[in-house]
Amino acid sequence: MKKIFALAAFTLLCLSLNGQGTLQDYRRADSCRTLYKGKVYNAPDKFQWIAGSHTFWYKNNTRTGKEFMLVDAEKNSQRKAFDHARMAQALSAKLRKPMRAQDLPLQDVEFAKDHKSIKFTIDSARISCLLPACQCAVEKVIPESKPESYWGNAFDEGSSHPQKSADSLWLAFVKEHNVFIQSRKTKETFQLSYDGNSGDFYSSYITWSPDSKKLVAYKVTRGQTRVMYMIESSPTDQLQPKLQQREYLKPGDALPHKQPQLFLIDSKKHVPISDELFAQQFSLGDVRWNKDSRFFTFEFNERGHQTYRILKVDATTGGVSIVVDEKSETFIDYSGKRYRHDLSESNQILWASERSGWNHLYLYDVATGKPVNPVTSGEWVVREVVHVDEAKRQVIFAASGLDKDQDPYLVQYCVVNLDGTGFRRLTTSNTNHVASFSDDHLYFVDHASRVDLAPISSVIETATGKTRMEIQKADLTDLLGAGWRMPEVFSAKGRDGKTDIWGIIIRPSKIDENRKYPVIEMIYAGPQSFYVGKSFTERYNSMSALAELGFIVVQLDGMGTSWRSKAFHDVCWKNLKDAGFADRIAWIKAAGEKYRYVDTENMGLFGGSAGGQNAAGGVIFHPEFYKAAVASCGCHDNRMDKMWWNEQWMGYPIGPHYAESSNVVNAPKLGGNLLLIVGELDDNVDPASTYQLANALIKAGKDFELITVPGMGHSGGGEYGERKRRDFFVRTLLHREPPSWKESYPSK
Repeated sequence: MKKIFALAAFTLLCLSLNGQGTLQDYRRADSCRTLYKGKVYNAPDKFQWIAGSHTFWYKNNTRTGKEFMLVDAEKNSQRKAFDHARMAQALSAKLRKPMRAQDLPLQDVEFAKDHKSIKFTIDSARISCLLPACQCAVEKVIPESKPESYWGNAFDEGSSHPQKSADSLWLAFVKEHNVFIQSRKTKETFQLSYDGNSGDFYSSYITWSPDSKKLVAYKVTRGQTRVMYMIESSPTDQLQPKLQQREYLKPGDALPHKQPQLFLIDSKKHVPISDELFAQQFSLGDVRWNKDSRFFTFEFNERGHQTYRILKVDATTGGVSIVVDEKSETFIDYSGKRYRHDLSESNQILWASERSGWNHLYLYDVATGKPVNPVTSGEWVVREVVHVDEAKRQVIFAASGLDKDQDPYLVQYCVVNLDGTGFRRLTTSNTNHVASFSDDHLYFVDHASRVDLAPISSVIETATGKTRMEIQKADLTDLLGAGWRMPEVFSAKGRDGKTDIWGIIIRPSKIDENRKYPVIEMIYAGPQSFYVGKSFTERYNSMSALAELGFIVVQLDGMGTSWRSKAFHDVCWKNLKDAGFADRIAWIKAAGEKYRYVDTENMGLFGGSAGGQNAAGGVIFHPEFYKAAVASCGCHDNRMDKMWWNEQWMGYPIGPHYAESSNVVNAPKLGGNLLLIVGELDDNVDPASTYQLANALIKAGKDFELITVPGMGHSGGGEYGERKRRDFFVRTLLHREPPSWKESYPSK
């Protein structure tokens, strides 16, 4: 009997010393937020060019502290921007509080072109200093910034001020729902429209023609107003709860209808414009006059996002014609890939489109409404237009997917002529490039790295693509010495057996390859982008902390997310429940085949917002694979969430496919462990969406956990939610009781 007790005690001791989900693991997990902080040196990632020069500054993090550096791209030289000790002394005296030369808290820094002075902000003071003497003076005290307006507020069509004509002779304004103009010389007023009323009114956003002889104003038919209500249970200024409300349009709600109207100033004539080509509106806007005032253009986004047009209106007749007619059988990604540049001298438009199946640039002739030529082409995507040089008729742009044997999300920079010739790469290394260009685009700073490769920052000459000088190369010695493990970039075939799916694997710092480690996926499958980081960072706090508890933590981008081919993206259309799960499962199984310690039979996942919908969807639609999920602030039924995001991917009108993708409707299918977290004041995703899922689960007799965080908005529950998430996975995947918080977080 004594031998049995001794053996049991020995086993428990071994588990506690080298276990999973133990007290030691918890304390190591909690240390992730501080253990690795500040241990990467010489890795600046922001570079600010000084206006009108070939000099830029950056803030470097060295072993001895922060250093502000100046770099001259022409002279291939860099130096400290000022005497840091002298600056600290000057600021300490001026602000009457101690400043450390190694940690100067300078924000919003501006250097003079001659480098003889510098301006910056400390706290609420805007300070100017002469260099090199560091003679400093407080220029002004910056007032507290007003809180940003709520994103869901309806556009206020009446908030614009009177609009002055280009020749300054007239003012245009709206009064009693109609358009008026007033002579600035004689003060005589003329009414231009007579058909406005409270239901069909004229917007005060008015656009004058360059010759001041015409103007455009929108006539607006009001849409629907929907209000979302939230109870603030624990306000800080009173005992009793408060009712809060927000404007919040949801899929299917009625939108306003806009109709541009043309007015001729000399004749005081109102020219109506037919809405035949822009009747079913999601949005209408971006009025632009051509420079000779013969016509104006505006953009039309059709409800359902399967048609997007640039329309041209004749400034004499009001006739409407199509310049660009973008159509899709699924959706047009207006919210993520729209790009337009009007060339001032050639009456042409540079336009981005996925019509070839890949996001590329096209040149259009405004006069004929015909495409002139594709500017870029190939099985890769244009990610961003950096600069259009109209004189050289050349475009500098960022692209990804250029190298078939590499991660297709890595950004490279390129140049091409507007006629499609002269394509040239400015960067070529197998890294993710982040470029900062000088004002004249003759030079750029290239910050090149990968999640598994330390960054190098260099100055590159745009004309040749040659590196002029290396600025900094990151030092990871202390970070690796502290036990940090580099994430592994991993790719495997997706559901079709052909397409590569890319992601990362994060392991515990003290991994025992003879053990089995459950897998937890951090999921976010929102179609607006992709989510696995591509540049180096040591900040994987939530994922690293979970790994330290004894898990393999992964993140990947499945089909239905953006910035691959159009076909890759289209998987999400009217099908958000898909969330790339077939690709995710194939990828995770491939990782399990490669590494025997990866336990693919013991899977969990967590996410917030769209990721909250995805996480719950994992244990609802794929309970045979996912055993446990934590879903924070999720949009569990796309009819309950914000209009613009959900109609972009789920389409319009509302059909049965919305219910098919609903976690709420499909709640009876729940087959795994589920923890729901929601903030009571979430005004991004309606909190009722989480409560409705809880209600459906209760009615279906399903066991689950629900945490509502008082006073919290759109989040994963803050530190409290993070702790609950860790404990939940330890219980459900490691099958052991977590240590008490008093032991796990003694310093808290």
